[in-house]
Amino acid sequence: MLRAPVPVAPVQIDSETLTGEEEIGAGTGLNLPHYGAGARLVFAEPEPAMADRLRRRAAELGREVEVVEAPAEALPFADDSFDAVVSTLVLCTVPDPAAALAEVRRVLRPGGALHFCEHVRADSRLLATWQDRLRRPWAALGGGCQCNRPTVALMGEAGFALRELRKESWRGMPPLVRPLAYGVAVPRLR
Repeated sequence: MLRAPVPVAPVQIDSETLTGEEEIGAGTGLNLPHYGAGARLVFAEPEPAMADRLRRRAAELGREVEVVEAPAEALPFADDSFDAVVSTLVLCTVPDPAAALAEVRRVLRPGGALHFCEHVRADSRLLATWQDRLRRPWAALGGGCQCNRPTVALMGEAGFALRELRKESWRGMPPLVRPLAYGVAVPRLR
């Protein structure tokens, strides 16, 4: 899969006040330097090679982390396990984003939040049309990335309310994947 550095630190979480954070689809651990000390860090990564690189990166940085080889759609954790879940360029790629978001919601404690930075469907009608036309070839090139996925709308359908949303353009990337949305979503009351 193509990976490039995200142009902004997608999340700033005060780890000193949290008892547990989980990152889904953690890849090779590029977000590790963005986490403060103090909280329990759990990374879910379904690809064994990526999980191995993540473990090596954590060791190089002197970070104690738990790496679990599991997909976002089937998280092996009890309900209400984490104060925060982080998703960086994951929901565009998972085969079943509704199932992944349901799992995130399930493992979040009451008052917990999903911090995200994701590729999204373009607001521009012209670019969205090109995202639709080139979705399949891009997915083959980009490790399954569905560049036209309406991720923010899917969060709402999964029972999340946006507490914070910012849209950006990822300079230096192909136009199909420049539209980014990042922010914080919280589960709506059930």
